[in-house]
Amino acid sequence: MKRAWGSLIAIAGMMVLAAHSASAKPLKVYILAGQSNMEGHARIETFDYIGEDPATAPLLKAMRSLDGKPRVCDKVWISYFTGWQTLGEGFGELTAGYGSRSNPAEDGGKIGPEFTFGLTMDKAQDGPILLIKTAWGGKSLNTDFRPPSAGPYTLNAFQQDLYVKQGKDLDQWKADKAKATGKYYRLMMEHVKRVLADPKRVCPAYEADEGYEIAGFVWFQGWNDMCDGHTYPNNEQPGAYAEYSRLMAHFIRDVRKELKAPKMSFVIGVIGVDGDRAKGGIANLRPAMAAPAQMPEFKGNVAAVETAPYWDHAMAALQSKKGLADHRLSVAHVITEEGVMEAPEAGAPAWEPIGTPRPEARTWRFISFDAQKQADVLEKKEKKRFRDVTLPPGLGDWHKPDFDDSKWNSGKAPIGKGIWKHRLIGKGTVQYKTDWGEGEFILMRTSFEVDRLDYAALRLAVLARQGFHVYLNGHKINTYIWWKDEPQYRPIPLEPDHRAQLKLGTNCLAIYANAEYDRRTEACFATTDLMIEGISKTGLAYVNSQAYRDKQMHKVCTPEEAKIIRGCSNGGYHYLGSAKIVAQIGKAFAEAMLEMEKD
Repeated sequence: MKRAWGSLIAIAGMMVLAAHSASAKPLKVYILAGQSNMEGHARIETFDYIGEDPATAPLLKAMRSLDGKPRVCDKVWISYFTGWQTLGEGFGELTAGYGSRSNPAEDGGKIGPEFTFGLTMDKAQDGPILLIKTAWGGKSLNTDFRPPSAGPYTLNAFQQDLYVKQGKDLDQWKADKAKATGKYYRLMMEHVKRVLADPKRVCPAYEADEGYEIAGFVWFQGWNDMCDGHTYPNNEQPGAYAEYSRLMAHFIRDVRKELKAPKMSFVIGVIGVDGDRAKGGIANLRPAMAAPAQMPEFKGNVAAVETAPYWDHAMAALQSKKGLADHRLSVAHVITEEGVMEAPEAGAPAWEPIGTPRPEARTWRFISFDAQKQADVLEKKEKKRFRDVTLPPGLGDWHKPDFDDSKWNSGKAPIGKGIWKHRLIGKGTVQYKTDWGEGEFILMRTSFEVDRLDYAALRLAVLARQGFHVYLNGHKINTYIWWKDEPQYRPIPLEPDHRAQLKLGTNCLAIYANAEYDRRTEACFATTDLMIEGISKTGLAYVNSQAYRDKQMHKVCTPEEAKIIRGCSNGGYHYLGSAKIVAQIGKAFAEAMLEMEKD
């Protein structure tokens, strides 16, 4: 009897092992690489727009879990190597957030093609999947990702003649170029090999006994090569990007050789900006990008995926209105085409100036002056003018409450001079109530009475062309260093330590700022105004609501246009930062990969 039971157990064990052997599959590895479009700049907030189109609504359903949040894949893992100043890795189960990141290890709130690529592969396959993504914005194939077998970067005749005429040190130029050549190709390959040396670190489902298969590679790049008129002279002419085709073919051969995957399926994402209306460089680069897929040696295992069909012309046409809507939502107060601050919305809870008298009724004391020392003087053609200079005698404590400003000029703000024009206010100019005076720099101060401090939040609202220092009751509470601000009241949140300087009773608010000179006429212009604003908890909830955002958007566009604008998050670049566009592209890459895997 014991023998019979032993035999049954042995048979059962063999059956389990056989079943495991039949079901277990090697880890499928897909590598994704490229520049900013592979990074991905489509914000998660743009997902909803995908559902507005019946053709793409099913894709949105696949991208979200039942709770409405981005889906987390339980069979797909990702390692993402990126970084601008600091390189780093983020990894985990595939979900939204593996697009462009300021910190490589942290969710960036964006997607690239990886998200729907992984979702599509997950649906089509049974076993575990690992995506290894390496991407950096602003990188070229001709230099940054240049493959080893393509040889060193060499100057063409156009560059040789041009650089000699420009007086460039060609030896130094060549040395710098040699140092940059292939840097990101090497970083890419090093990271891929590092991940594959220990796949289980990223993918817990990996079983060493089953191993892994390097199943495919997706390349999505092109913009920096398209813009490079030196490497590709006459790029407005057909055939100007033939060198890109040569480099791409070398790239495919080299990654296959290094990874010991001679027939690895390879997808080339063909640049699709401007859709079927593309002209010039974009239109001419496309056939060069796609050309390797037609080469006999790559037949059946290299596919070129056109991304132009996913471009959204309606969305692209609304980018100027999106810019206006974004502007309204980012500023404290808009400057109208009449050159004055837009009146606040009546009756709605919102930010309000604190203290009395109200800002428009306050009297400012001010003095303008020029640089006192030669070392502080800048030529009038210099645009970046904000700087600390030596103050005139007796003004060292100008920002303190007890400073005697009785001999200064006085008037209502805004205080300014000259003509400040900008596209945001059409043909108008920024208006001011009091003349600034002759000097380049200005010191302004005012006082106001405060009878309550129970605000949910406080902020500065500052109108200035360039930078400034702001003081409250003698304490510096903000420094802003910039040199070409738009006509707007910039919102600057008051942090707790700065907010603590505000008190019940009399307060002194002061600002140091500078003017600018027109580069052509050398005419001086500037306008400055400043106030502190507070908001209630109810008001804060309102200004952060979709209802408020919609109301602001409807001031510059129709409700239908607003719906489209909400589908994009990056004006003009990176496929408009639209999840609808990027999600379709990722899915198309996966479908092309799966089609090759059939063969």
